[in-house]
Amino acid sequence: MNVKKLTQLAMLTGIALIIFVVEMQIPNPFPLPGVKLGLANIITVYAIYHYRAREVIMIVLVRLLLASIFGGNMMAFLYSLAGSAICLAGMLLLKRVIDEKYIWISSVFGAVLHNIGQILVAVLILGTSVLVYFPFLLVSGCLAGAFTGICAQFVIHRLDIIGDK
Repeated sequence: MNVKKLTQLAMLTGIALIIFVVEMQIPNPFPLPGVKLGLANIITVYAIYHYRAREVIMIVLVRLLLASIFGGNMMAFLYSLAGSAICLAGMLLLKRVIDEKYIWISSVFGAVLHNIGQILVAVLILGTSVLVYFPFLLVSGCLAGAFTGICAQFVIHRLDIIGDK
């Protein structure tokens, strides 16, 4: 990996961390655990369509680790890691069939897969009683995934305009 590529990946990771820290300052209107917009995933969705799989995995792993440290919640790392692993696997496969013009659809599927990974870890740690949250996680995941996907699509469009100049 050359220095330019490493710098790009570091910048994307930094941007995702900044977005995560800013989002942490916004009060969550939903009192359910695990429900949030996940705005840092805008960077992940963008990266999936513009970088290799191992590069995206590096961005996500570093972001998750640093976000867990900055957020002061290492337990959240387990949930995020499981969700991200399933999400990345699914989105990397979807990238082959969903064109970048419809990146928001891929983002919705990714968010749902992320929630499935989170609920699997929750069931292992807390038992099956947490399955009560699953329908709420699915609905919030679809909404958040659509929002982050539309944001990622906007970012890609803006970067295309900048690149043409």
